[in-house]
Amino acid sequence: MAITDAARNKATPLVSPGSDEERRLNDMLRMCDDYRKDAEHFLENGDLIRAFGAVYYAHAWVDAGVRIGWLDGHGDDELFTLP
Repeated sequence: MAITDAARNKATPLVSPGSDEERRLNDMLRMCDDYRKDAEHFLENGDLIRAFGAVYYAHAWVDAGVRIGWLDGHGDDELFTLP
C-alpha cells in the first residue's frame, strides 16, 4: 500500500477549480481513497487476496488521473503510467 500512498500524495491536480473536470477528478480520487480503505480493512482481517485487489484498484484510479492529464505525476514513471 505504500506505493499507492506515495502515488496519491505525489499527484497534484491540473484541472481548473470549479470545473466539471475537477468534479470528475474528485470522484476519481474519492474512489482511490475508498479502495485504499477497503484494502486496509481486508489486510487487517487477513484477506490478502481482496486486499491486493482493492489496493490495485486504488492505484489504478490515481494512475488514470495522471494518464488522462487531470493529475500531474511529476515525471515519475515508477509510480505512474505517464502520458
